[in-house]
Amino acid sequence: MTTSLSTPHLIIGCGYLGQRVAALWHQAGHTVQALTRSEPRAEEFRRQGWQPILGDLTQPGSLPRFAEIDTLLLAVGLDRRAGHSQREVYVRGLANLIDACDHPPRRIISVSSTSVYGQEQGEWVDEDSVTEPQAENGQVCLEAERLLHERWPHAQIVRSAGIYGPGRLIARVEQLRNGAPLAGRPDAWLNLIHVDDLATAVLAVVDRAPPGSTWLAVDNRPLTRQEFYLALTRRVGAPDPRFLEGDSAVAGGLNKRCSNRRLREELSWRLRYPTIEEGLPPLLEGGIAGRPERAPGGA
Repeated sequence: MTTSLSTPHLIIGCGYLGQRVAALWHQAGHTVQALTRSEPRAEEFRRQGWQPILGDLTQPGSLPRFAEIDTLLLAVGLDRRAGHSQREVYVRGLANLIDACDHPPRRIISVSSTSVYGQEQGEWVDEDSVTEPQAENGQVCLEAERLLHERWPHAQIVRSAGIYGPGRLIARVEQLRNGAPLAGRPDAWLNLIHVDDLATAVLAVVDRAPPGSTWLAVDNRPLTRQEFYLALTRRVGAPDPRFLEGDSAVAGGLNKRCSNRRLREELSWRLRYPTIEEGLPPLLEGGIAGRPERAPGGA
């Protein structure tokens, strides 16, 4: 699909994922704008060649009027340091943004979360599966999805699995190295995606997906927590993972297993890191750093 290079591509939530999409759009010659609350962050964006816009989704009076937007990416995460609830940011913040736009953007893509699925017995889920989340984070993400489609029906949704990548490895490395037991079920399923693959999934949806569609972005193979931590310990020289025994070991459900078949087959999306087996080694070459990263609302 051909898009205008002069009408801006706007990113709301230009963080871990958003900055990667911004770089790809900028390399393609698009004008990239990014909303931020921070002047230092705005200066970082300027150095990248992007146009910063100062404003806060939770403060409608701080938002400018958006006259014309070619493509809008919503990749908002929850900054707990700001003191706002998830609903204030994801739902009320979205409503504030919609009200600040003079016209609907031509293309809209929102990064949501696989937490909108409430299945807990290891079932396979895809874009057509029932969404009945039991946890509040999933309920808020689903509420935001519905608000977006109510106000802008042509918006596209990408439900992301748990995000990992450089500096943000989902791991308890020191705990593993010390041999401390892990809480939770070892047989519960994890659904993951490398941040670089999520960025290309976003672009595939923007470029090739029909209006109003929903897509599930996850790598090719769900794995159990035991499989994940075993793969990690063997690469960092830690003892095999141990899990707490007793009631805490079986607390909670088995989670679900997410399928990316539609995204791969219908949009010809190809992953650089199809599974954690390809994704882990490059991250461990320089040592472990950073903090965990989750999809919006968790996954």
